[in-house]
Amino acid sequence: MEHPELTDRDRAQLEALGISEEEAKRQLDLLRGSPPYLRLVRACTLGDGIKEIREEEHPELLELHREAQEGGRCTKFVPASGAATRMFRTLTWFKNSPEDLSLKDLRARASKGDGKAQELLTFLDNLERFPFYEDLRAAMASDGIDLEEALRGDGIRSILDYLLEAKGLNYGSLPKGLLKFHRYPDGSRTAFEEHLVEAVDYVKDRQGVCRLHFTVSPEHRASFEELFEEVRARYEERYGVSYRVTFSEQSRATDTIAVDLEGRPFRLSDGSLLLRPGGHGALLENLNALKADIVFIKNVDNVVPDPLKPPGLLWKKLLGGYLLRVQRRLFGYLEGLAQGDVGEGFLKEALEFAEGELHIRPPRNWTEMSLGERKAFFLERLNRPLRVCGVVLNQGEPGGGPFWVEGPDGELSLQIIEEAQIDPRSEEQQRILKTATHFNPVDIVCGLRDWRGQPFDLHRYVDQRAVIVTEKSFEGRPLRALERPGLWNGSMAHWNTIFVEVPLITFNPVKVVNDLLRETHQAKEG
Repeated sequence: MEHPELTDRDRAQLEALGISEEEAKRQLDLLRGSPPYLRLVRACTLGDGIKEIREEEHPELLELHREAQEGGRCTKFVPASGAATRMFRTLTWFKNSPEDLSLKDLRARASKGDGKAQELLTFLDNLERFPFYEDLRAAMASDGIDLEEALRGDGIRSILDYLLEAKGLNYGSLPKGLLKFHRYPDGSRTAFEEHLVEAVDYVKDRQGVCRLHFTVSPEHRASFEELFEEVRARYEERYGVSYRVTFSEQSRATDTIAVDLEGRPFRLSDGSLLLRPGGHGALLENLNALKADIVFIKNVDNVVPDPLKPPGLLWKKLLGGYLLRVQRRLFGYLEGLAQGDVGEGFLKEALEFAEGELHIRPPRNWTEMSLGERKAFFLERLNRPLRVCGVVLNQGEPGGGPFWVEGPDGELSLQIIEEAQIDPRSEEQQRILKTATHFNPVDIVCGLRDWRGQPFDLHRYVDQRAVIVTEKSFEGRPLRALERPGLWNGSMAHWNTIFVEVPLITFNPVKVVNDLLRETHQAKEG
Protein backbone atom coordinates (compact mmCIF):
# COMPACT_ATOMS: atom_id res chain seq x y z
CA MET A 1 0.00 0.00 0.00
CA GLU A 2 1.30 3.46 -0.85
CA HIS A 3 1.71 6.06 1.87
CA PRO A 4 2.24 9.39 0.10
CA GLU A 5 0.89 11.22 3.17
CA LEU A 6 4.12 10.59 5.09
CA THR A 7 6.09 13.79 4.62
CA ASP A 8 9.78 14.52 4.93
CA ARG A 9 9.02 16.11 8.30
CA ASP A 10 7.26 12.89 9.37
CA ARG A 11 10.25 10.81 8.31
CA ALA A 12 12.58 13.03 10.32
CA GLN A 13 10.31 12.77 13.36
CA LEU A 14 10.19 8.97 13.07
CA GLU A 15 13.91 8.67 12.50
CA ALA A 16 14.64 10.75 15.62
CA LEU A 17 12.75 8.19 17.67
CA GLY A 18 14.34 5.19 16.00
CA ILE A 19 11.21 4.20 14.04
CA SER A 20 11.81 3.23 10.42
CA GLU A 21 9.52 4.44 7.65
CA GLU A 22 8.85 0.80 6.77
CA GLU A 23 7.65 0.13 10.32
CA ALA A 24 5.39 3.21 10.28
CA LYS A 25 3.85 2.05 7.00
CA ARG A 26 3.29 -1.42 8.44
CA GLN A 27 1.46 0.11 11.38
CA LEU A 28 -0.68 2.28 9.09
CA ASP A 29 -1.69 -0.80 7.12
CA LEU A 30 -2.70 -2.60 10.32
CA LEU A 31 -4.76 0.39 11.47
CA ARG A 32 -6.53 0.71 8.14
CA GLY A 33 -7.24 -2.96 7.61
CA SER A 34 -9.60 -5.34 9.35
CA PRO A 35 -8.64 -6.01 12.98
CA PRO A 36 -6.30 -9.03 13.03
CA TYR A 37 -8.39 -11.18 15.36
CA LEU A 38 -7.10 -14.54 16.55
CA ARG A 39 -9.09 -17.76 16.28
CA LEU A 40 -9.94 -19.61 19.48
CA VAL A 41 -10.49 -23.37 19.34
CA ARG A 42 -11.33 -23.99 23.00
CA ALA A 43 -10.40 -22.81 26.48
CA CYS A 44 -7.57 -24.59 28.24
CA THR A 45 -8.76 -26.64 31.20
CA LEU A 46 -7.07 -28.79 33.82
CA GLY A 47 -5.80 -31.84 31.92
CA ASP A 48 -6.32 -30.17 28.55
CA GLY A 49 -3.58 -27.56 28.28
CA ILE A 50 -3.28 -26.84 32.01
CA LYS A 51 -1.07 -29.04 34.15
CA GLU A 52 -1.25 -29.83 37.85
CA ILE A 53 1.76 -30.06 40.15
CA ARG A 54 1.21 -32.88 42.62
CA GLU A 55 2.49 -32.60 46.17
CA GLU A 56 4.83 -35.56 45.72
CA GLU A 57 6.62 -33.57 42.99
CA HIS A 58 7.44 -30.67 45.33
CA PRO A 59 10.77 -31.93 46.72
CA GLU A 60 12.27 -32.51 43.24
CA LEU A 61 11.06 -29.17 41.88
CA LEU A 62 12.18 -27.22 44.93
CA GLU A 63 15.64 -28.77 44.70
CA LEU A 64 15.94 -27.90 41.02
CA HIS A 65 14.99 -24.33 41.79
CA ARG A 66 17.40 -24.12 44.74
CA GLU A 67 20.32 -25.21 42.55
CA ALA A 68 19.53 -22.59 39.90
CA GLN A 69 18.89 -19.88 42.50
CA GLU A 70 22.11 -20.51 44.39
CA GLY A 71 23.97 -20.62 41.10
CA GLY A 72 22.93 -17.04 40.33
CA ARG A 73 20.69 -17.92 37.38
CA CYS A 74 17.54 -16.15 38.61
CA THR A 75 16.30 -12.58 38.03
CA LYS A 76 13.00 -10.91 38.84
CA PHE A 77 11.39 -8.63 36.21
CA VAL A 78 8.64 -6.23 37.30
CA PRO A 79 6.76 -3.94 34.87
CA ALA A 80 6.33 -0.91 37.14
CA SER A 81 5.68 2.03 34.83
CA GLY A 82 1.89 1.98 35.02
CA ALA A 83 0.23 4.96 36.72
CA ALA A 84 -2.15 4.41 39.62
CA THR A 85 -4.84 6.53 37.94
CA ARG A 86 -7.45 3.74 37.90
CA MET A 87 -6.85 3.03 41.60
CA PHE A 88 -8.26 6.45 42.44
CA ARG A 89 -10.83 6.86 39.67
CA THR A 90 -13.81 7.26 42.02
CA LEU A 91 -11.92 9.56 44.37
CA THR A 92 -10.84 11.71 41.44
CA TRP A 93 -14.43 11.82 40.15
CA PHE A 94 -15.60 13.21 43.49
CA LYS A 95 -12.70 15.65 43.81
CA ASN A 96 -13.43 17.08 40.35
CA SER A 97 -17.21 17.07 40.75
CA PRO A 98 -18.84 20.52 40.49
CA GLU A 99 -21.10 19.51 43.41
CA ASP A 100 -19.69 20.24 46.85
CA LEU A 101 -21.20 17.22 48.57
CA SER A 102 -21.17 17.01 52.34
CA LEU A 103 -20.65 13.79 54.26
CA LYS A 104 -24.39 13.77 54.95
CA ASP A 105 -25.15 14.08 51.22
CA LEU A 106 -22.71 11.29 50.47
CA ARG A 107 -24.36 8.95 52.99
CA ALA A 108 -27.78 9.73 51.57
CA ARG A 109 -26.63 8.85 48.05
CA ALA A 110 -24.94 5.68 49.27
CA SER A 111 -28.11 4.56 51.05
CA LYS A 112 -29.95 4.82 47.71
CA GLY A 113 -27.48 2.47 46.00
CA ASP A 114 -25.09 4.98 44.41
CA GLY A 115 -22.01 2.79 43.79
CA LYS A 116 -19.51 5.65 43.60
CA ALA A 117 -20.82 7.17 46.81
CA GLN A 118 -20.59 3.78 48.55
CA GLU A 119 -17.01 3.31 47.36
CA LEU A 120 -15.96 6.77 48.58
CA LEU A 121 -17.69 6.23 51.92
CA THR A 122 -15.87 2.93 52.39
CA PHE A 123 -12.61 4.75 51.76
CA LEU A 124 -13.37 7.57 54.21
CA ASP A 125 -14.80 5.33 56.94
CA ASN A 126 -11.66 3.20 56.86
CA LEU A 127 -9.09 5.91 56.23
CA GLU A 128 -7.06 5.06 59.35
CA ARG A 129 -6.53 1.51 58.07
CA PHE A 130 -4.64 2.62 54.96
CA PRO A 131 -0.82 2.48 55.18
CA PHE A 132 -0.51 6.06 53.89
CA TYR A 133 -2.76 7.52 56.62
CA GLU A 134 0.09 8.90 58.73
CA ASP A 135 1.72 10.52 55.68
CA LEU A 136 -1.58 12.10 54.67
CA ARG A 137 -2.18 13.45 58.17
CA ALA A 138 1.34 14.93 58.27
CA ALA A 139 0.96 16.54 54.83
CA MET A 140 -2.28 18.23 55.87
CA ALA A 141 -0.90 19.25 59.28
CA SER A 142 2.03 21.01 57.59
CA ASP A 143 -0.55 23.39 56.12
CA GLY A 144 -2.46 23.74 59.37
CA ILE A 145 -5.29 21.32 58.51
CA ASP A 146 -6.39 18.65 60.99
CA LEU A 147 -7.23 15.42 59.15
CA GLU A 148 -9.51 14.02 61.88
CA GLU A 149 -11.44 17.28 62.02
CA ALA A 150 -11.79 17.27 58.24
CA LEU A 151 -13.17 13.74 58.45
CA ARG A 152 -15.73 14.69 61.10
CA GLY A 153 -16.81 17.75 59.19
CA ASP A 154 -17.21 18.43 55.52
CA GLY A 155 -13.56 18.48 54.54
CA ILE A 156 -13.81 15.56 52.09
CA ARG A 157 -12.53 17.51 49.12
CA SER A 158 -9.58 18.80 51.14
CA ILE A 159 -8.63 15.25 52.14
CA LEU A 160 -8.77 14.09 48.55
CA ASP A 161 -6.77 17.10 47.37
CA TYR A 162 -3.94 16.28 49.76
CA LEU A 163 -4.04 12.60 48.87
CA LEU A 164 -4.10 13.02 45.09
CA GLU A 165 -2.43 16.34 44.33
CA ALA A 166 1.22 17.48 44.38
CA LYS A 167 0.63 19.72 47.42
CA GLY A 168 0.19 16.51 49.39
CA LEU A 169 1.08 12.89 48.58
CA ASN A 170 0.47 13.25 44.81
CA TYR A 171 -0.91 9.69 44.67
CA GLY A 172 -3.10 10.58 41.71
CA SER A 173 -0.02 10.98 39.51
CA LEU A 174 2.38 8.37 40.91
CA PRO A 175 2.91 4.81 39.63
CA LYS A 176 1.63 1.99 41.83
CA GLY A 177 5.15 0.92 42.71
CA LEU A 178 5.72 4.13 44.70
CA LEU A 179 2.49 3.93 46.72
CA LYS A 180 2.45 2.59 50.25
CA PHE A 181 0.63 -0.76 50.24
CA HIS A 182 1.15 -2.36 53.67
CA ARG A 183 1.66 -1.24 57.27
CA TYR A 184 4.25 -2.83 59.59
CA PRO A 185 5.29 -2.08 63.19
CA ASP A 186 8.40 -0.27 61.92
CA GLY A 187 6.61 1.67 59.19
CA SER A 188 4.78 1.16 55.91
CA ARG A 189 6.13 -0.37 52.71
CA THR A 190 5.56 0.59 49.11
CA ALA A 191 4.76 -2.04 46.49
CA PHE A 192 8.33 -1.57 45.21
CA GLU A 193 9.74 -2.47 48.63
CA GLU A 194 7.53 -5.55 48.86
CA HIS A 195 9.08 -6.82 45.63
CA LEU A 196 12.56 -6.30 47.07
CA VAL A 197 11.63 -8.33 50.15
CA GLU A 198 9.80 -11.06 48.27
CA ALA A 199 12.64 -11.62 45.78
CA VAL A 200 15.10 -12.52 48.52
CA ASP A 201 13.42 -15.88 49.02
CA TYR A 202 13.59 -17.15 45.44
CA VAL A 203 16.24 -15.02 43.68
CA LYS A 204 19.14 -14.53 46.16
CA ASP A 205 22.17 -16.63 45.14
CA ARG A 206 24.74 -18.34 47.37
CA GLN A 207 26.86 -15.15 47.42
CA GLY A 208 23.83 -13.22 48.68
CA VAL A 209 23.29 -11.36 45.41
CA CYS A 210 19.64 -10.64 44.54
CA ARG A 211 18.90 -9.43 40.99
CA LEU A 212 15.79 -7.42 40.13
CA HIS A 213 14.84 -5.30 37.14
CA PHE A 214 12.03 -2.74 37.09
CA THR A 215 10.66 -1.03 34.00
CA VAL A 216 9.66 2.52 34.91
CA SER A 217 8.42 5.66 33.21
CA PRO A 218 11.04 8.37 32.52
CA GLU A 219 9.33 10.95 34.72
CA HIS A 220 9.40 8.63 37.76
CA ARG A 221 12.74 6.90 37.33
CA ALA A 222 14.56 9.26 39.68
CA SER A 223 11.92 8.69 42.37
CA PHE A 224 12.36 4.91 42.13
CA GLU A 225 16.13 5.25 42.29
CA GLU A 226 15.90 7.58 45.31
CA LEU A 227 13.53 5.23 47.12
CA PHE A 228 15.85 2.28 46.46
CA GLU A 229 18.87 4.12 47.85
CA GLU A 230 16.82 5.20 50.86
CA VAL A 231 15.75 1.64 51.84
CA ARG A 232 18.59 -0.42 50.39
CA ALA A 233 20.85 -0.63 53.45
CA ARG A 234 17.94 -1.49 55.74
CA TYR A 235 16.79 -4.47 53.70
CA GLU A 236 20.29 -5.64 52.81
CA GLU A 237 21.18 -5.80 56.50
CA ARG A 238 17.88 -7.38 57.54
CA TYR A 239 17.92 -10.14 54.91
CA GLY A 240 21.66 -10.65 54.45
CA VAL A 241 21.49 -9.75 50.79
CA SER A 242 23.28 -7.58 48.24
CA TYR A 243 20.77 -6.08 45.81
CA ARG A 244 21.57 -5.61 42.16
CA VAL A 245 18.59 -3.56 41.07
CA THR A 246 18.41 -2.08 37.60
CA PHE A 247 15.84 0.14 35.91
CA SER A 248 14.89 0.72 32.30
CA GLU A 249 12.35 2.78 30.42
CA GLN A 250 10.08 1.90 27.55
CA SER A 251 11.95 2.74 24.35
CA ARG A 252 10.41 5.52 22.28
CA ALA A 253 11.29 3.38 19.25
CA THR A 254 8.41 1.10 20.31
CA ASP A 255 5.83 3.92 20.16
CA THR A 256 3.08 3.42 17.60
CA ILE A 257 1.38 5.64 15.09
CA ALA A 258 -2.35 6.51 15.18
CA VAL A 259 -4.95 7.36 12.54
CA ASP A 260 -8.15 9.37 12.50
CA LEU A 261 -11.44 7.68 11.69
CA GLU A 262 -10.80 8.25 7.95
CA GLY A 263 -7.55 6.32 8.18
CA ARG A 264 -5.25 9.34 7.84
CA PRO A 265 -2.24 9.74 10.13
CA PHE A 266 -3.42 11.50 13.28
CA ARG A 267 -1.67 14.84 13.63
CA LEU A 268 -1.16 17.28 16.48
CA SER A 269 -2.01 20.95 16.19
CA ASP A 270 1.52 21.69 14.93
CA GLY A 271 1.15 19.14 12.12
CA SER A 272 3.44 16.50 13.66
CA LEU A 273 2.44 12.86 14.02
CA LEU A 274 0.85 11.65 17.26
CA LEU A 275 2.93 8.72 18.53
CA ARG A 276 1.64 6.74 21.50
CA PRO A 277 3.25 4.20 23.87
CA GLY A 278 2.84 0.74 22.35
CA GLY A 279 1.41 -1.05 25.40
CA HIS A 280 3.17 -3.58 27.62
CA GLY A 281 4.30 -5.51 24.54
CA ALA A 282 6.87 -2.76 24.07
CA LEU A 283 8.63 -4.15 27.15
CA LEU A 284 9.88 -7.09 25.11
CA GLU A 285 12.77 -4.78 24.23
CA ASN A 286 13.59 -4.37 27.91
CA LEU A 287 13.31 -8.08 28.64
CA ASN A 288 15.47 -8.93 25.64
CA ALA A 289 18.13 -6.42 26.66
CA LEU A 290 18.55 -8.12 30.05
CA LYS A 291 20.08 -11.21 28.41
CA ALA A 292 19.16 -12.99 31.64
CA ASP A 293 18.76 -16.73 32.22
CA ILE A 294 15.77 -17.66 34.42
CA VAL A 295 13.40 -14.69 34.79
CA PHE A 296 10.36 -14.40 37.07
CA ILE A 297 7.78 -11.91 35.77
CA LYS A 298 5.20 -10.49 38.16
CA ASN A 299 2.90 -7.46 38.14
CA VAL A 300 3.82 -4.63 40.48
CA ASP A 301 0.50 -4.62 42.38
CA ASN A 302 0.36 -8.35 43.17
CA VAL A 303 2.13 -8.33 46.54
CA VAL A 304 1.07 -9.22 50.08
CA PRO A 305 2.33 -8.47 53.62
CA ASP A 306 4.97 -10.76 55.11
CA PRO A 307 2.59 -13.06 57.05
CA LEU A 308 0.86 -14.04 53.80
CA LYS A 309 3.96 -14.39 51.63
CA PRO A 310 4.76 -18.14 52.16
CA PRO A 311 2.21 -19.65 49.69
CA GLY A 312 3.28 -17.28 46.92
CA LEU A 313 6.97 -17.92 47.57
CA LEU A 314 6.43 -21.69 47.52
CA TRP A 315 4.67 -21.56 44.17
CA LYS A 316 7.27 -19.26 42.66
CA LYS A 317 9.86 -21.94 43.43
CA LEU A 318 7.63 -24.74 42.17
CA LEU A 319 7.03 -22.94 38.85
CA GLY A 320 10.76 -22.29 38.56
CA GLY A 321 11.54 -25.94 39.33
CA TYR A 322 8.99 -27.11 36.77
CA LEU A 323 10.60 -24.95 34.10
CA LEU A 324 14.06 -26.25 35.02
CA ARG A 325 12.89 -29.88 34.89
CA VAL A 326 11.44 -29.39 31.42
CA GLN A 327 14.46 -27.37 30.34
CA ARG A 328 16.84 -30.12 31.44
CA ARG A 329 15.12 -32.65 29.16
CA LEU A 330 14.84 -30.11 26.34
CA PHE A 331 18.54 -29.37 26.48
CA GLY A 332 19.34 -33.07 26.50
CA TYR A 333 17.40 -33.68 23.31
CA LEU A 334 18.84 -30.61 21.61
CA GLU A 335 22.39 -31.59 22.51
CA GLY A 336 21.78 -35.06 21.11
CA LEU A 337 20.29 -33.67 17.91
CA ALA A 338 23.18 -31.23 17.48
CA GLN A 339 25.70 -34.06 17.78
CA GLY A 340 23.92 -35.67 14.86
CA ASP A 341 24.17 -39.39 15.57
CA VAL A 342 20.58 -40.14 16.62
CA GLY A 343 18.21 -42.84 15.46
CA GLU A 344 14.49 -43.57 15.31
CA GLY A 345 14.31 -44.46 19.00
CA PHE A 346 15.73 -41.10 20.05
CA LEU A 347 13.34 -39.21 17.75
CA LYS A 348 10.36 -41.22 19.02
CA GLU A 349 11.25 -40.35 22.60
CA ALA A 350 11.74 -36.68 21.67
CA LEU A 351 8.36 -36.63 19.95
CA GLU A 352 6.61 -38.14 22.99
CA PHE A 353 8.18 -35.45 25.15
CA ALA A 354 7.30 -32.65 22.71
CA GLU A 355 3.68 -33.76 22.46
CA GLY A 356 3.16 -34.62 26.12
CA GLU A 357 4.96 -31.73 27.78
CA LEU A 358 4.91 -28.91 25.23
CA HIS A 359 1.83 -29.81 23.14
CA ILE A 360 3.90 -29.68 19.97
CA ARG A 361 2.28 -31.59 17.13
CA PRO A 362 4.44 -33.00 14.32
CA PRO A 363 3.75 -32.07 10.68
CA ARG A 364 1.04 -34.11 8.96
CA ASN A 365 3.61 -35.78 6.72
CA TRP A 366 5.79 -36.82 9.68
CA THR A 367 6.00 -40.46 8.67
CA GLU A 368 7.10 -39.52 5.14
CA MET A 369 9.79 -37.13 6.35
CA SER A 370 13.42 -38.22 6.22
CA LEU A 371 15.50 -38.63 9.36
CA GLY A 372 17.31 -35.37 8.56
CA GLU A 373 14.04 -33.48 8.08
CA ARG A 374 12.68 -34.71 11.42
CA LYS A 375 15.90 -33.73 13.18
CA ALA A 376 15.69 -30.28 11.61
CA PHE A 377 12.07 -29.95 12.80
CA PHE A 378 13.07 -30.68 16.39
CA LEU A 379 16.12 -28.43 16.30
CA GLU A 380 13.92 -25.53 15.25
CA ARG A 381 10.80 -26.30 17.29
CA LEU A 382 12.42 -27.21 20.59
CA ASN A 383 15.14 -24.55 20.57
CA ARG A 384 12.93 -21.63 21.59
CA PRO A 385 12.40 -19.55 24.72
CA LEU A 386 10.42 -21.47 27.34
CA ARG A 387 7.81 -20.12 29.73
CA VAL A 388 5.83 -21.69 32.54
CA CYS A 389 2.75 -19.61 33.32
CA GLY A 390 0.84 -19.96 36.55
CA VAL A 391 -2.92 -19.68 36.03
CA VAL A 392 -5.65 -19.39 38.68
CA LEU A 393 -9.32 -20.32 38.66
CA ASN A 394 -11.34 -17.61 36.95
CA GLN A 395 -13.01 -15.30 39.48
CA GLY A 396 -14.34 -12.81 36.94
CA GLU A 397 -11.23 -10.61 36.95
CA PRO A 398 -10.68 -8.56 33.77
CA GLY A 399 -7.72 -9.74 31.73
CA GLY A 400 -6.39 -12.62 29.71
CA GLY A 401 -6.82 -16.35 29.99
CA PRO A 402 -5.29 -19.57 28.58
CA PHE A 403 -6.71 -20.86 25.29
CA TRP A 404 -5.97 -23.23 22.44
CA VAL A 405 -5.51 -21.03 19.37
CA GLU A 406 -5.44 -22.01 15.70
CA GLY A 407 -2.75 -20.32 13.62
CA PRO A 408 -2.96 -19.45 9.90
CA ASP A 409 -1.29 -22.79 9.09
CA GLY A 410 -3.88 -24.72 11.10
CA GLU A 411 -1.43 -25.52 13.92
CA LEU A 412 -2.76 -25.33 17.48
CA SER A 413 -0.81 -23.58 20.21
CA LEU A 414 -1.26 -22.52 23.81
CA GLN A 415 -1.73 -18.76 24.17
CA ILE A 416 -2.73 -16.17 26.77
CA ILE A 417 -5.56 -14.25 25.12
CA GLU A 418 -7.12 -10.88 25.91
CA GLU A 419 -10.75 -10.12 25.05
CA ALA A 420 -9.66 -7.37 22.62
CA GLN A 421 -7.90 -10.01 20.47
CA ILE A 422 -11.19 -11.81 19.68
CA ASP A 423 -13.76 -10.77 17.07
CA PRO A 424 -16.66 -9.16 19.00
CA ARG A 425 -19.05 -9.91 16.10
CA SER A 426 -18.45 -13.66 16.17
CA GLU A 427 -20.96 -15.37 18.45
CA GLU A 428 -18.94 -18.60 18.27
CA GLN A 429 -15.67 -16.93 19.29
CA GLN A 430 -17.34 -14.91 22.06
CA ARG A 431 -18.98 -18.09 23.36
CA ILE A 432 -15.59 -19.84 23.55
CA LEU A 433 -14.09 -16.79 25.24
CA LYS A 434 -16.72 -17.01 28.00
CA THR A 435 -15.91 -20.67 28.71
CA ALA A 436 -12.52 -19.85 30.22
CA THR A 437 -12.04 -21.71 33.51
CA HIS A 438 -8.72 -20.03 34.37
CA PHE A 439 -7.19 -16.57 34.39
CA ASN A 440 -3.68 -15.23 33.79
CA PRO A 441 -2.43 -13.47 36.96
CA VAL A 442 0.98 -12.73 35.34
CA ASP A 443 2.93 -15.26 37.37
CA ILE A 444 5.40 -16.34 34.71
CA VAL A 445 8.83 -17.98 34.79
CA CYS A 446 10.90 -17.70 31.61
CA GLY A 447 13.92 -19.58 30.31
CA LEU A 448 15.67 -17.05 28.06
CA ARG A 449 18.85 -18.93 27.12
CA ASP A 450 19.36 -21.84 24.73
CA TRP A 451 21.00 -25.18 25.45
CA ARG A 452 24.44 -23.66 24.80
CA GLY A 453 23.79 -20.91 27.35
CA GLN A 454 23.36 -18.19 24.71
CA PRO A 455 20.54 -15.61 25.09
CA PHE A 456 17.68 -15.98 22.64
CA ASP A 457 16.81 -13.04 20.42
CA LEU A 458 13.23 -12.68 21.66
CA HIS A 459 12.18 -10.61 18.64
CA ARG A 460 12.25 -13.78 16.53
CA TYR A 461 9.33 -15.34 18.42
CA VAL A 462 6.73 -12.57 18.21
CA ASP A 463 3.42 -12.99 16.38
CA GLN A 464 3.38 -9.60 14.67
CA ARG A 465 -0.29 -10.11 13.72
CA ALA A 466 -1.37 -10.22 17.37
CA VAL A 467 -1.73 -6.46 17.72
CA ILE A 468 -4.70 -4.77 19.33
CA VAL A 469 -6.51 -1.92 17.57
CA THR A 470 -8.63 0.26 19.84
CA GLU A 471 -10.62 3.46 19.51
CA LYS A 472 -9.35 6.27 21.75
CA SER A 473 -9.44 10.05 21.74
CA PHE A 474 -6.88 12.83 22.02
CA GLU A 475 -7.91 16.34 23.00
CA GLY A 476 -11.50 15.40 22.23
CA ARG A 477 -10.73 14.04 18.75
CA PRO A 478 -11.43 10.33 18.07
CA LEU A 479 -8.63 8.12 16.77
CA ARG A 480 -7.66 4.51 16.15
CA ALA A 481 -4.67 3.39 18.21
CA LEU A 482 -2.36 0.43 17.87
CA GLU A 483 -0.94 -1.66 20.71
CA ARG A 484 1.96 -3.97 20.04
CA PRO A 485 1.53 -7.70 20.67
CA GLY A 486 1.25 -7.91 24.47
CA LEU A 487 4.31 -9.01 26.43
CA TRP A 488 2.71 -12.29 27.55
CA ASN A 489 0.32 -12.43 24.57
CA GLY A 490 1.60 -12.05 21.02
CA SER A 491 5.16 -11.17 22.04
CA MET A 492 5.57 -14.69 23.43
CA ALA A 493 3.31 -16.40 20.89
CA HIS A 494 6.04 -18.59 19.39
CA TRP A 495 7.66 -19.58 22.68
CA ASN A 496 7.28 -23.05 24.11
CA THR A 497 4.49 -22.61 26.64
CA ILE A 498 3.30 -24.56 29.67
CA PHE A 499 0.30 -23.60 31.81
CA VAL A 500 0.25 -24.74 35.45
CA GLU A 501 -2.60 -24.26 37.89
CA VAL A 502 -1.60 -22.27 40.99
CA PRO A 503 -3.71 -21.53 44.10
CA LEU A 504 -5.91 -18.44 44.10
CA ILE A 505 -4.18 -17.26 47.29
CA THR A 506 -1.13 -16.36 45.16
CA PHE A 507 -3.15 -13.69 43.30
CA ASN A 508 -3.85 -10.52 45.30
CA PRO A 509 -3.90 -7.53 42.94
CA VAL A 510 -4.70 -3.96 43.92
CA LYS A 511 -6.90 -2.53 41.18
CA VAL A 512 -8.76 0.10 43.23
CA VAL A 513 -7.60 1.77 46.44
CA ASN A 514 -10.19 -0.06 48.59
CA ASP A 515 -8.56 -3.36 47.65
CA LEU A 516 -5.95 -2.42 50.25
CA LEU A 517 -8.65 -2.98 52.87
CA ARG A 518 -8.94 -6.67 52.03
CA GLU A 519 -7.65 -9.17 54.58
CA THR A 520 -4.87 -10.16 52.17
CA HIS A 521 -3.43 -6.64 52.46
CA GLN A 522 -4.22 -6.02 56.14
CA ALA A 523 -2.47 -9.04 57.71
CA LYS A 524 -0.47 -8.18 60.82
CA GLU A 525 2.85 -9.65 61.90
CA GLY A 526 3.09 -11.68 65.07
